Amino acid sequence: MTRLTGRALRVTVFVGENDTVRHRPLYSEIVHRAHAAGLAGASVFRGIEGFGASSLIHTQRLLSLSEDLPVAIVIVDTEERVRAFLPQLDELVGEGLVVLDECEVVRYAGRGTSGETDMKGKNSL
Repeated sequence: MTRLTGRALRVTVFVGENDTVRHRPLYSEIVHRAHAAGLAGASVFRGIEGFGASSLIHTQRLLSLSEDLPVAIVIVDTEERVRAFLPQLDELVGEGLVVLDECEVVRYAGRGTSGETDMKGKNSL
């Protein structure tokens, strides 16, 4: 398991839910490539409303016909590992926004690490 504490870099990628690469959702391709690259983790968040460089507002409101909702993919790891991954994002993201932020990792632990959590993922201390 990757150990991650202290200073880190967060990359957030904003794309459309319907964006694809080789007939696969772009957000899924990014997550799978991040996993293959050994990055600490990646999460995808679906927005309920937003707009980007196209200035088109996408919303999930009932009366709207938009199905291409905004999606944010967030990846956090060391600066070195995130920067090494950026060329893959450059290759994949044709339309969208890629943002880097410095951050501090306070806790990064999975289930069953160091005996700190029980089998249900609850704190056993």
